[in-house]
Amino acid sequence: MNSFGRPLTRNEDPRLLRGEALFVDDVELPGLLHVTFFRSPHAHAHLLSLDVSAARARAGVVAVVTAADLGDYWQPGPLLVPPPPVPGMVFNQRCQVPLVRDTARHVGEPVAMVIAESRYIAEDAVGDIFAEWETLPAVGDLEAALAPGAAFVHADLGTNVAAEVHQARGDYVAAARSAHLVLKRRFTYDRGASIPMETRGVVAQWDPRADRLTVWDTTQAPVVIRNGLAAMLGLSERQVRVVAPNIGGGFGPKMMMFYPEEVLVPWAAMRLGRPVKWIEDRLEHFFSTTHERSQIHDAEIALDASGKILGIKDEFLHDTGAYDPYGLTVPLNSQCTLLGCYVVPAYDSRFTAVFTNRTLVTPYRGAGRQHGVFVMERLLDLAARELGLDRAEIRRRNFIPADAFPFDQGVIYQDFSQLSYDSGDYEPILDKALAAIGYDDFVARVQPAARAAGRSLGLGLVCYVEGTGIGPYEGAKVQVQSSGKVSLATGIGSQGQGHATAFAQVVAEQLGVDLRDVEVTTGDTDQFYWGVGTFASRGAVVAGSAAHEAAKVVRQKVLRTAAAHFECAEEDLVLADGKVHVAGVPDHAITLGKLAGLANPMRGAVTPGTEPGLEATSYFGPASGATASGVHAMIVEFDAGTLRPTILDYVVVHDCGTVINPLILAGQIHGGVAQGIGNAFFEQLAWDENGQLLNASLADYLIPTALDVPRMRLEHTVTPSPLNPLGVKGAGEAGAIPVGALFAQAIEDALDLPARGIEILEMPLSPCRLWEITQRG
Repeated sequence: MNSFGRPLTRNEDPRLLRGEALFVDDVELPGLLHVTFFRSPHAHAHLLSLDVSAARARAGVVAVVTAADLGDYWQPGPLLVPPPPVPGMVFNQRCQVPLVRDTARHVGEPVAMVIAESRYIAEDAVGDIFAEWETLPAVGDLEAALAPGAAFVHADLGTNVAAEVHQARGDYVAAARSAHLVLKRRFTYDRGASIPMETRGVVAQWDPRADRLTVWDTTQAPVVIRNGLAAMLGLSERQVRVVAPNIGGGFGPKMMMFYPEEVLVPWAAMRLGRPVKWIEDRLEHFFSTTHERSQIHDAEIALDASGKILGIKDEFLHDTGAYDPYGLTVPLNSQCTLLGCYVVPAYDSRFTAVFTNRTLVTPYRGAGRQHGVFVMERLLDLAARELGLDRAEIRRRNFIPADAFPFDQGVIYQDFSQLSYDSGDYEPILDKALAAIGYDDFVARVQPAARAAGRSLGLGLVCYVEGTGIGPYEGAKVQVQSSGKVSLATGIGSQGQGHATAFAQVVAEQLGVDLRDVEVTTGDTDQFYWGVGTFASRGAVVAGSAAHEAAKVVRQKVLRTAAAHFECAEEDLVLADGKVHVAGVPDHAITLGKLAGLANPMRGAVTPGTEPGLEATSYFGPASGATASGVHAMIVEFDAGTLRPTILDYVVVHDCGTVINPLILAGQIHGGVAQGIGNAFFEQLAWDENGQLLNASLADYLIPTALDVPRMRLEHTVTPSPLNPLGVKGAGEAGAIPVGALFAQAIEDALDLPARGIEILEMPLSPCRLWEITQRG
């Protein structure tokens, strides 16, 4: 039964569409209490005094918790991702505490937790709290943060440098000296928020009779949260159950973060002996959920006269926010992803991560890859213009050839291994994209005709590589039940990626059952004990491979049990349609359910060493990450008066290895492109000089609507990954990564900006910002 490559509808959708799916805010328990937080109104300030007496006296308030009330529980959170083993690296670790005790380092940092009989009472009680502050200078601008005399986000460090990492290979100085052309530019890519449909939330219940804590959490890494909470609360891991139910969008900020709220709500439930709920409101989301990244790149490219890259140098600043619990994942991704699909003989890259008085920065869909792609693709656009080359041709001339894989890039990636591209063939992807978008016709006929008619049409064409499928591991347990149904449990969480369908297809492929008969459980630590989490486009690669390996073992057990039943060789059996039969005798069959019963006898002797049941647990850990790749092409029209874009055509050609389900893959790409459009042309957080966020609402923070997101045309090429048994590569971030560079190129093309001496070197933009830029010429 071959279900791979077929656009099968999702198993999880009926319950979602009927409104029967469980989300964290749906959890209602007897005696449930509700939490709100009193948060710092300042970006940087000493807390001189805190008076919560009026809040505690309000009717319906059960408790008000401050840092002083936490005792030994008041500790900085863990370093979630340590820095990689890069020689000469500097790393200053500073992780967030649950509640501010002396110094607030960003607006919205929690200071006190109010617990009440209702959310309404808790919100009113927050207004009763009085705090006296000594405000301090706020650090926001990255270059100013490193200038002499700058205020320090962490005074004990005596610097705002969170980290410094230098990676190099080849001799860039020699490459630049011998180059026909050296181009230097400054590129900026500013902050944004993730804006999921569902904000974060935590519900915790302590059962003293069972001596057990249950936590429902909007997390992408339930096993990691369970382990961390158990350690913090002095419990065994078996005493803690974390359930990540349906989640309305994760995108990275709901990862294994140990946010203050995740730490405090379970603590409160245990202390009060009552269940406790906190649901983040939309205003809180802008301050308390981690942001995506701001970076400033000073980059240069050296090329020979034919347009071949000789070397690239890039020095950049990365805004890590007030703390750095997620280590250097984001800037490392930028540093490594910049290399893209191209042969770069000499590479010299140095970044400085900077502490600022802003909300923390952690991975958000793309996780720094956008920046690397933006810098490389913009450099190639500029170089093509200087050398009189077609933008597609300069890319083609620099592609890594198909016979060069695996291709070692000579730098350390975020998974701490040497960055090596496992497989790829980039030229066919480019050719498909050029044909699909009608590139030659657009350049020769469509654009000139549009300009003659007074219309501003432009085309963008961008290539990228997406690092995917990193370790360390995931696991899966597959079991044939007595009903004939098959269950699969895995420790990975799900936030709408279609795991319940894709993983079911993987298992169904091995066991010869309909994928509708495979029940998939994710995100429940009682159902599967070990796992890392959903991030870095790793679900299908790592957890899918674990499910495949477990299903293979179960298949062997099925055939072994059936062979004993039929008294024949395993090679003579056919496994299909939920049954096993002897080849050539389809009527002589036994169901999987009956075989499960035979494998678990209630009476009689069994062979020593026999394992009962038709089940298996397997783990898969890749030696290194895989690399997907693709090309996006877009035709866009800009209104001459408003400079608002209308995307007329959008093409994605992607290689993510073996395609399990093209319908789910298309959904991943569509969603990523929608977010990429937001990152490129709508979403930008605005701050004043005091570190106050000026557009913390959906009335002021622009996001793309259904009118801004076009229909997309998707095509695929396939170069299977040799690093996993399925040959799959991830695709979760592919839609978002190249869109900023795509917009920049298309804007210049549509408005003929190079002829006016104007270049697009920043993201994100908006009609207003684009108007300001175009007034320079």
